[in-house]
Amino acid sequence: MDNLTDALKKLKITAVDSTADSLEGCLDCLLQALAQNNTETSEKIQKSGILQVFASLLTPQSSCTAKVANVIAEVAKNEFMRNSCVDAGLIPPLVQLLNCKDQEVLLQTGRALGNICYDSHEGRSAVDHAGGAQMVIDHLRSLCSKTDPASEKLMTVLCGMLMNYSNENDTLQSQLINMGVIPTLVKLLGIHCQNSALTEMCLVAFGNLAELESSKEQFAYTNIAEELVKLFKKQIEHDKKEMIFEVLAPLAENDIIKLQLVEAGLVECLLEIVQKTVDSEKEEDIAELKTASDLMVLLLLGDESMQKLFEGGKGSVFQRVLLWIPSNNHQLQLAGALAIANFARNDGNCIHMVDNGIVQKLMDLLDRHVEDGNVTVQHAALSALRNLAIPVVNKSKMLSAGVAEAVLKFLKSEMPPVQFKLLGTLRMLIDAQAEAAEQLGKNVKLVERLVEWCEAKDHAGVMGESNRLLSALIRHSKSKDVIRTIVQSGGIKHLVTMATSEHVIMQNEALVALALIAALELGTAEKDLESAQLVQILHRLLSDERSAPEIKYNSMVLICALMGSELLHKEVQSLAFLDVVSKLRSHENKTVAQQASLTEQRLAVES
Repeated sequence: MDNLTDALKKLKITAVDSTADSLEGCLDCLLQALAQNNTETSEKIQKSGILQVFASLLTPQSSCTAKVANVIAEVAKNEFMRNSCVDAGLIPPLVQLLNCKDQEVLLQTGRALGNICYDSHEGRSAVDHAGGAQMVIDHLRSLCSKTDPASEKLMTVLCGMLMNYSNENDTLQSQLINMGVIPTLVKLLGIHCQNSALTEMCLVAFGNLAELESSKEQFAYTNIAEELVKLFKKQIEHDKKEMIFEVLAPLAENDIIKLQLVEAGLVECLLEIVQKTVDSEKEEDIAELKTASDLMVLLLLGDESMQKLFEGGKGSVFQRVLLWIPSNNHQLQLAGALAIANFARNDGNCIHMVDNGIVQKLMDLLDRHVEDGNVTVQHAALSALRNLAIPVVNKSKMLSAGVAEAVLKFLKSEMPPVQFKLLGTLRMLIDAQAEAAEQLGKNVKLVERLVEWCEAKDHAGVMGESNRLLSALIRHSKSKDVIRTIVQSGGIKHLVTMATSEHVIMQNEALVALALIAALELGTAEKDLESAQLVQILHRLLSDERSAPEIKYNSMVLICALMGSELLHKEVQSLAFLDVVSKLRSHENKTVAQQASLTEQRLAVES
């Protein structure tokens, strides 16, 4: 350490006019001390004030420049030194050195800038201000095709510098993207895939950049999918595969890249991983199985990539995924059900799958998860059934297969995601299926549970779906028994509240259901309709200029139907309905205007 103190003093005195030899000796001494105890030596360097002197030593002409940059790179490994390096004015001369042709100078300069930028806002700002990023990208471009060890080492350092410069900083990442870093890095990966250090740097850089939306568009114009799949096929180590997965997942959110990955053969790699890891109990294998199957499901979210893998239901990938559903592995069951839900995104696929027995497989899977089952598997299987129930021709087939009964087993679930999918599945199944709607609408347990969930204020999705199913049971069954069951279970007030929803489709469904109640069972429901203030709500809907034409139309139809109740008739008379309705006779929508004339006549006769 005495040598260090002497060297620091000597450096301070002789920096201005010393010979290169004496300078070099002092710098060697510093590097030796830093190698032995970096933190302590850095503290001494900080206190000595020598950092300011370094700024004048960073000249392209000096033979000591690379060593000075090396010392700066070493001290900047310490967090407490980074701001000191910036304050000492080292960034502008370091950035200027990027114009140098000497590889050793460039290497040490890249290290110094990279270490100063690491987790340092001040360091990054200074490099940004000095225009360092563009110069580094230009270097990578010109070095890209060189495969000698020195050039590859320099490129690794420069990639690392860009990574430290932009890590977790959206603004700087966007800047790099605009400077065209992505095509350069992709090209680099393609040429240097044998160099593991450089490959890793590229992957980490991709991982940083791939989260940004603007980057995905740029990636889509490169052959990144092909390069990553090629690299993936070569990997044996779990850690390396994981690094590639971390880049693939955000990239695969882009539909164009999804298709590119499918075409590059990623799916085959994923299926192979699943096959190899499915029976393993090793932690890393379990993690790999999850990542591979999750990524597989993500690829199926793109319409084109999904259709390519479905291949009219004959695709080998689709066939393999079907085998996941009866598996004993929860992760595979989950991925299998989610994959089916994704395949079931158009009528043709849904019809084909139902005709080929998928429903039974999903019901068997649900059966295995009724008691203390896996919630994510329940949710996924119900999602798949809901999607499959959308085409009209599938509804009766699924009802005959016993899907409604299978779904009802989950009525006691306390998990909102399961409740939400259960409700959606039943609503899809009974659409235009009068018999099924009547059967379910007379199921007191179901109706009582729906009424309870209509009050689930913490879960807007469950609350909305419960209301919609309650209304659907009436609309599709048109049954007095169903209406009586709903009245007895206290469901009327929820349908009235639903008429004030912010969603027009829900308002409409509520008004149509209420009109059927008024037409079929007004006597049974009138007290509940009165206490829910239906007449006042209808007055408000008709007076509100923002109400959609169909809302105005159905509100007037309902008003006419309510006149059959003495109790509600009085309420209608007590509010100035005639004024509101007569204004609607000149409404721009002809159907609304016609209904306004009819309603006005009815109100005038009854008054």
